[in-house]
Amino acid sequence: MKLTRLNLMPTLKTLLWMTGPLALSACINLAPFYSQPEAPVPASLGTLTTEQQPLTEVSWQSFITDKRLQQVLDLALKNNRDLRVATLNIERARAQYQVQRADLFPTVNAALSETASKGMSNVGNNGNVSAGTVAASNNSSGNVSHVYRATLGFSAYELDLFGRVRNLNAQALQAFYAEQENRKSTQISLVAEVATAWLTLAADKKRLQIAQQTLKSQQNTYQINQKMFDLGVANALTLKQLQTSVDNARVAVATYNSQIQQDSNALNLLAGSIVPVAWLPDSSLASVALTTALPRGVTSKTLQQRPDVRAAEHLLEGANANIGALRAAFFPTISLTTTIGTASTELNGLFQTGSRIWTFVPQITLPIFNAGRNRANLTIGEQNQQILLAQYEKTVQTAFREVADVLVQREGLQAQIEAQRSLTAAASAAFQLADARFKNGVDSYLVVLDAQRTLYTAEQSLITLQLNDAASQLTLYKVVGGGWQ
Repeated sequence: MKLTRLNLMPTLKTLLWMTGPLALSACINLAPFYSQPEAPVPASLGTLTTEQQPLTEVSWQSFITDKRLQQVLDLALKNNRDLRVATLNIERARAQYQVQRADLFPTVNAALSETASKGMSNVGNNGNVSAGTVAASNNSSGNVSHVYRATLGFSAYELDLFGRVRNLNAQALQAFYAEQENRKSTQISLVAEVATAWLTLAADKKRLQIAQQTLKSQQNTYQINQKMFDLGVANALTLKQLQTSVDNARVAVATYNSQIQQDSNALNLLAGSIVPVAWLPDSSLASVALTTALPRGVTSKTLQQRPDVRAAEHLLEGANANIGALRAAFFPTISLTTTIGTASTELNGLFQTGSRIWTFVPQITLPIFNAGRNRANLTIGEQNQQILLAQYEKTVQTAFREVADVLVQREGLQAQIEAQRSLTAAASAAFQLADARFKNGVDSYLVVLDAQRTLYTAEQSLITLQLNDAASQLTLYKVVGGGWQ
């Protein structure tokens, strides 16, 4: 049988020349014009100083100077599971962006196929072949014909004339940026939480130390009065009152021992590993040096640089791009399918002269009626944008409120600490006088107990204020967006 082959043989370069003008034509972007929303808060808060370096530019290593705490923070940044999840979310968003970006380019596939068919017996007799096919009758096979093809090409590649694919790509990119900012926000919170947990452990150790000192003092007094009671000098009421104070001190010691264990567990969880004993704090809050000067004011522009605010804005930009993609659904979709290759009725003839074939199939799809689906999808996209806008504004307002609260708290802390130190010193002196008067038989032990409770409460309150002062520094550092470098 006479073999018939198509002799129209454009090269791959010819095909690219044919599709190039369409692929490179200008893309119409139907997304709304984006501009950063105005911050729904006052332009500034507190007292601004021009010489103050913004805390967003201060690394946590410069802000926190205690070497043990720095080592714990390094451990947490390597092992904390929440931070690890945030990092993995970035990698997932990057992969999703790469998947979406791939739609900007044609997917080129190579194919090797064999087609076997059986036709009418007279097809092989007259030698006719249908238009556009390559077929032959093999005498040894009767009416069974074989066609072998080797092709290279792409199918249904969309020419993005109205920006649908590019806007979807932009949305995926903004989602990736948002995950990066979320990771920064997670790190900022982690630094503040670890440092606060470390300081809390130091404060509870100090509280335990005071409780142990109180217990030791009360036990010594009780033992002296026990001997006096045995000798008939002291009365039973005084002895029972002393026993009450000893038991209260024992309860406080047991309570703080338990609290210290819980503090250690919380610190280990945040660090993602067991913190070495050498890195744990002692019972002195004064050893924690947070020496960087803290600002007394902040601008709304600074707050808009917070990672959580920036993440909200990236999601808003992504929703803006999505509207462009949804608008493009109202316009025609133009796609191309093209292949180039060879075909032959014999496998060893695939790559011989005269075996080349090609196809070029442009397709235009115009939406005519879909029962309002495109309009409804566009409405959903527009409402999502408004929701994300409201969430962005709420994030800015929350940031403003957090900074305002910390600044207000810090305004009175130093005065409170100074007053509490004076109160503690006076309570200590009053306790010593009451104890001396009791030992000299001037006052009853009830006076001593009252003075002791006043001193104990004053010492615990001073520790709480010192902890609040250090924690407020960390909180302010966090809420203004520092700590992720």
